[in-house]
Amino acid sequence: MAKNIQREEKIEFRLMQLDDIPDVLEIEHEAFTLPWTEEAFRNELTMNHFAKYMIMELNGRAIGYAGMWTIMDEAHITNIAVREAYRGRKFGDKLLDELMQTASYLGMERMTLEVRVTNRIAQGLYEKKGFKPAGVRKGYYSDNNEDAVIMWADLPAHGASGEQEGSVQEQ
Repeated sequence: MAKNIQREEKIEFRLMQLDDIPDVLEIEHEAFTLPWTEEAFRNELTMNHFAKYMIMELNGRAIGYAGMWTIMDEAHITNIAVREAYRGRKFGDKLLDELMQTASYLGMERMTLEVRVTNRIAQGLYEKKGFKPAGVRKGYYSDNNEDAVIMWADLPAHGASGEQEGSVQEQ
């Protein structure tokens, strides 16, 4: 009698590398009407010392990524996206948690982002994680001149030990 073995989903987070750019571009094109270019990601990874980007893998396959700029004690989320086939399964939730934990680990006290005024799903996720609306950027998105809601959250202080299981760390 054959056993029905269910494969356990294994999620891992790691720092984005230049080799990840092709996967990231696929995710970018699935997620955004104004996707970033290969050159933009290459510049972020090689030239921008404030930039921190991570990959979320499921069973070894890149299914999401997130990025932020860390300036002084504030983190600014630049991008966060999950492959279309994996949406609605709480992966965005896990990715945002990891990004927030990493920002806290790096000494950030607050985090900010912009989100389309019409993107209620993302706004709901951000609010669930403690982000609050703080203003509007008029005509922020150049594809349709849509406004962006500016949101801010206070990050919890990182543990006194300086180690937090699961957080992405620079090597």
